[in-house]
Amino acid sequence: MAHSSTIHETLTAVFQVRRFPANIAAGPGPAEAGKGIIGRCPPGQRTELAVLLWERALDPQKGTWSLPGGRLRDDEDLDTSAGRQLAEKVDVRELAHLEQLSVFSAPDRVPAPRRIASAYLGLVPLTADPQLPSDTAWHPVSALPPMSFDHGTVVDHARTRLAAKLSYTNIAFALAPADFTMSTLREIYCAALGYEVDTTNLQRVLARRKVITPTGQTRAPGRAGGRPAAVYRYTDSGIRVTDEFAALRPRS
Repeated sequence: MAHSSTIHETLTAVFQVRRFPANIAAGPGPAEAGKGIIGRCPPGQRTELAVLLWERALDPQKGTWSLPGGRLRDDEDLDTSAGRQLAEKVDVRELAHLEQLSVFSAPDRVPAPRRIASAYLGLVPLTADPQLPSDTAWHPVSALPPMSFDHGTVVDHARTRLAAKLSYTNIAFALAPADFTMSTLREIYCAALGYEVDTTNLQRVLARRKVITPTGQTRAPGRAGGRPAAVYRYTDSGIRVTDEFAALRPRS
């Protein structure tokens, strides 16, 4: 099929680690989510990597869920367009990290006219609580609702990129709060990676690479007792490669 014109758009997969009811499943409505994961996960909830989606009110594919994005204007570059679309579509104006992910250009990815999408990965720390429009909600990546066009594929690409970078960069700074205990950081890593990691090994690896720095403070133990937990923060607030050949392994 010949195309008389081609539209260039930006799409952003915005991730945040959040808590969801343990029995939640993919469905047509917004997912119920808490505001963060500080402290031990309450019974009946689970920690998940979540993606921000908005529900289409008009055809094509009315009622499906889309990544925030839209058409690239003649007077803006891709990064500017991605930021503007997030602000206009879902009222997200501050990200801890934003990077270009990939280009999606299949001729039939959307109905005509043809659209080429430059996709981005965006990260929001768990302490952030953006005020979302009524048609927008966080959904667990493991239980996506019916997705528009190829947006589910974009989410898969973004999740894979994030998981890879968690092994060889300090990118988790963009998902973590300013100060945290290792149990909280482990929960973030497990949610983002999709498998369990050992807390002691994670601390050892990150400390050896000078990714995290102890603050000298402690947090009081929970109801179960035990020693106060040491508090850490990320050494850098920007992304850097820490070990280009590293890989975080699942806990055996």
